[in-house]
Amino acid sequence: MLFSPKPRTNSSTRPCGLSRSHKITLGGVEMLPDLSGALFIPEFRTLIVADLHLEKGSSLARRGVHVPPYDTRASLAQLALAIAESLPHHLVFLGDSFHDGEARARIDAADLAELRRIVAAHDTVWISGNHDPEPPADVGGRIAETLILGPLALRHLPGEIPAGMCEIAGHLHPAASVVQRGHRIRCRCFIGDGRRLVMPAFGSYTGALSVSAEPFQALFRDYHVWMLGGKAVHKFPAKAVR
Repeated sequence: MLFSPKPRTNSSTRPCGLSRSHKITLGGVEMLPDLSGALFIPEFRTLIVADLHLEKGSSLARRGVHVPPYDTRASLAQLALAIAESLPHHLVFLGDSFHDGEARARIDAADLAELRRIVAAHDTVWISGNHDPEPPADVGGRIAETLILGPLALRHLPGEIPAGMCEIAGHLHPAASVVQRGHRIRCRCFIGDGRRLVMPAFGSYTGALSVSAEPFQALFRDYHVWMLGGKAVHKFPAKAVR
């Protein structure tokens, strides 16, 4: 079995499960991608989540785009499932956790209590993002620009990688397409080579950018993607990706 199945808690919750067939390795460190888009590093007992964009729904509503205002609740439910799957000691939010500077004030009281519960149960680090350069300090955890885990530099924006280091970043919301049995399939994905990994966006209302787009072509030449299917993580080389 490629993953440990988890029951869906509601119609908006994606499947969870750590892939043990398609591990990702950077700098000699093995990592397990989760169907939810989270990443678990067993060596450091650390779960990483990129681009939650909490309260994007309420931000859209203020601009006249009316969508169901439950993205924060759905994302936190998804996060709770990913935590239950990996049982981490440490939790790292890889930037753009809050959609804008006023998102914290718009979070429903019950959702805020759940976020604080999750944060309090783990050694938590908030990486600053371009949407939340100063994450709110009253939800717990600590704030950093970059976090170093052994040979891994964790940050929001992909950038220059120091000699002898590898990078895990977010920001770009990657998705990939492949053709299987005559059908084109598009999924969120991890994209990486031997030194850099860009994670998919975790948030419920986050969009996705094709790995064929210029920002990825500027970062990668030869690469693999780990696509998040409905029941398993699927690994493909760059030549198989459309």
